[in-house]
Amino acid sequence: LINATREFMRADDEEEMPLLDAFLAHAALEAGENQGDQWQDCVQLMTLHSAKGLEFPIVFMVGMEEGLFPGQKSSDDPLRLAEERRLCYVGMTRARKTLYLLYTESRYLYGQEMHPRPSRFLSELPIERVHQVRSQQNMAAAGLTALASRTQSADDTGFRTGQQVMHQKFGQGVIIDTEGNGSHARVHVNFKQAGSKWLVLAYAKLETL
Repeated sequence: LINATREFMRADDEEEMPLLDAFLAHAALEAGENQGDQWQDCVQLMTLHSAKGLEFPIVFMVGMEEGLFPGQKSSDDPLRLAEERRLCYVGMTRARKTLYLLYTESRYLYGQEMHPRPSRFLSELPIERVHQVRSQQNMAAAGLTALASRTQSADDTGFRTGQQVMHQKFGQGVIIDTEGNGSHARVHVNFKQAGSKWLVLAYAKLETL
């Protein structure tokens, strides 16, 4: 912001405008679709809010991690979570041809190394529409292995990620995560019709397909 104000020069047709108004008008024009010419090979960086109404051949959405998107304060607030989900949809539909959804398995943030979980919004996508690409094959799975159609040995829950299951109420789905053991064991299932749900195995009565 400081560099932008230093380099700002008021145009001839803005002489009558207050200096602050002229700067804000210039900043607005330099944002979004006006950053690059139509056929210029460039990357335009913007927030999801500023991308509304725009379209691009290729879109990269970065930071698709729990705590970032959705934010930490939204995780336990249904209204805020729903708003962030709508914002995620806005970002995804900006892409005409190709959409990249990026998350990291390790992030250095606020002086600490963190290992975030992939955003829950990723697990709500149709698996058949997603192709996962990993930078290193020997890196630990980060909870989204179902999108890569990976198979794992069954853990203490008796189920594995990527396994097809059937629920009496929610129908057919795919296990995308498991948690706990014994009577407290849970599975995270992405159902074709009902969406993503955590189920306690002691009551879910899931059938394997």
